[in-house]
Amino acid sequence: MIDKTVASPAEALADVRDGATVMIGGFGTAGLPDALTDALLAQGARELTIVNNNAGNGDTGLAALIAAKRVRKIICSFPRQVDSHHFDRAWRAGELELELVPQGNLAERIRAAGAGIGGFFTPTGYGTELAKGKETRFLDGRWQVFETPIHADVALIKAERGDRWGNLTYRMTARNFGPVMAMAAKCTIASVHEIVPLGHLDPETVVTPGIFVQRVVCIERAATRGAGFKTA
Repeated sequence: MIDKTVASPAEALADVRDGATVMIGGFGTAGLPDALTDALLAQGARELTIVNNNAGNGDTGLAALIAAKRVRKIICSFPRQVDSHHFDRAWRAGELELELVPQGNLAERIRAAGAGIGGFFTPTGYGTELAKGKETRFLDGRWQVFETPIHADVALIKAERGDRWGNLTYRMTARNFGPVMAMAAKCTIASVHEIVPLGHLDPETVVTPGIFVQRVVCIERAATRGAGFKTA
């Protein structure tokens, strides 16, 4: 019997190794898998490469990983904002490597990994520092830059509902990077607010099929952030 449900975030992340590349879903705080990120912090893996839309907010989640000096490199689109003080300090101190990727390129590079595409050309970034050292070609009337896929060892994503096979649905904008990250990682760990019996999810609403998910953890919506979880 296939059953991908795991009892706790700690159990789901127990085998994340030092030096792993970890994708973390979310757009700002929308769809951010707080419980899984907190479990990664508690688990202790170091020298991580993190792939995320931004570089953490405030003092929790990804920001806490950076503050604990557990992140070696971050690949993101939006590293600096009003509350990104942990990233700012680490980057200015030379403790953290940054690979800045335009947001559309970030999504497409992740999608390319999941689709088995070896790379793609895009005009985004041509003529800037972001294109330095990359192959360029004149295609379709303009210069374009060759971008490579981003693969990961682990993807941490937040969904709304799931079943024991790992089929997932999402809530509104919490969907964002979750579906493409699930396809691009060797091991996808999803937190959900509800695990339903097989057949209870309308196939037309399933966004991430279970074939792309290895572990599912149920996190009650009413749990508090102080316990490592978030209410929304």
